[in-house]
Amino acid sequence: MSDLPRKAVTRTAKLAALPLGFAGRATWGLGKRIVGESAELVGQQLQQRTAEQMFKVLGELKGGAMKFGQALSVFESALPEEIAGPYRAALTKLQEAAPPMPTRTVHTVLGEQLGEDWQELFLEFEDKPSAAASIGQVHRGVWHDGREVAVKVQYPGAGEALLSDLNQLGRFARLLGPLIPGLDIKPLIMELKDRVSEELDYGLEAQAQRAHAEEFADDPDVLVPDVVHQCDQVLITEWIDGVPLSEVITDGAPEQRDRAGQLLAHFLFAGPARTGLLHADPHPGNFRLLPGGPDGEDDWRLGVLDFGTVDRLPGGLPVTIGTCLRMTLAGAAEAVHEELRAEGFIKETVELDPDAVLDYLLPIIEPAQVDEFTFTRGWMRSQAARIGDIRSPAYQLGKQLNLPPAYLLIHRVTLSTIGVLCQLGATVRLREELEAWLPGFVAPTEESMAEPVDESAAEPMEEEESAAEA
Repeated sequence: MSDLPRKAVTRTAKLAALPLGFAGRATWGLGKRIVGESAELVGQQLQQRTAEQMFKVLGELKGGAMKFGQALSVFESALPEEIAGPYRAALTKLQEAAPPMPTRTVHTVLGEQLGEDWQELFLEFEDKPSAAASIGQVHRGVWHDGREVAVKVQYPGAGEALLSDLNQLGRFARLLGPLIPGLDIKPLIMELKDRVSEELDYGLEAQAQRAHAEEFADDPDVLVPDVVHQCDQVLITEWIDGVPLSEVITDGAPEQRDRAGQLLAHFLFAGPARTGLLHADPHPGNFRLLPGGPDGEDDWRLGVLDFGTVDRLPGGLPVTIGTCLRMTLAGAAEAVHEELRAEGFIKETVELDPDAVLDYLLPIIEPAQVDEFTFTRGWMRSQAARIGDIRSPAYQLGKQLNLPPAYLLIHRVTLSTIGVLCQLGATVRLREELEAWLPGFVAPTEESMAEPVDESAAEPMEEEESAAEA
């Protein structure tokens, strides 16, 4: 098996072949239609061939190419069902596996990072990787103190590959756009590029993971493995078993799907409230279902992996999100419009009808209107079609809304998590999580309004938003 392709010319050639492949298949499709096959059938065949080639290349290249593919994977549920199958199979592979590095390369990195006698630090070390992802691969081992560990080894040249891939993908974002209706590819690529340096910094990842492991220690619902050892290109954490969420999506029983969905929604909102950090890579490969929840072995907990990308949110998610959500549910169109304008979602130069804004938002927040909501691919597709159809009023209004920089990552993580919930087909008590963890969602009482405000707690948030805007 070859090593991670590092030469820019090699990677560029592979990625450049993608749009050429699209063009070639389009010509093939035209030929098929000329000889009498239906446009619908030809379209399905074209989409299937495109999906298979695209995600095969993205998986082989790892780096930014695979990172992009994983980010797309959670939006598979937005695709029309008749063409979703090929994507589902190709994307599931991206969520859990990629071609591994040669053993000699792994040993070289470990020797450079842990010292020539690195093998003495382990009672056992498996040369065959248990998982391979976008910038590193994971090996199972037993640390010298007897703990089972996951050893994440960064690919040599991963940083170069990440930036090179994302730059190249950005050049033909317009051609990739039609693959996922309703999703703007270019901002997604730009946001992934902005996070490259953080993702490569195992020191930052170790800090974020330790913070979560400490906060969720002995938690009945969420398990985060603690950090055992960390250096520049190697991160060693406690090992956890469990069923990957990608397997729950394909083969899970209904009760597993519902439990996984509830735990995922819980972690999305409880995580920032309890740690001041938002786990920002919510594709299914980063989660496990583990037996032994609050009701015993027959129940499940959520194991959370990979803290390479996080959003730092002192005080939790911005109160504006909860406030706007609460007021939208109450039908307070003018108040919602005013709040969105104040926060920069509606620019000063843009005039929008408050009632039209409310009509745009209400279908999106349907899961928060009821005590229990079943997320489905059909619901996700209907939302994507409503917002992505250039003929619809929702599309025209959505084009006039603005997404402030401080909300970019929050927006992507929320959409991605909803995409996974729809893949699971989970029935979730989302409103319960919002009431418990989302600031501003529950209307303030007279008593709480009378309490003095701790202004010092708000200052870091303002600094964080200013940095994001810069």
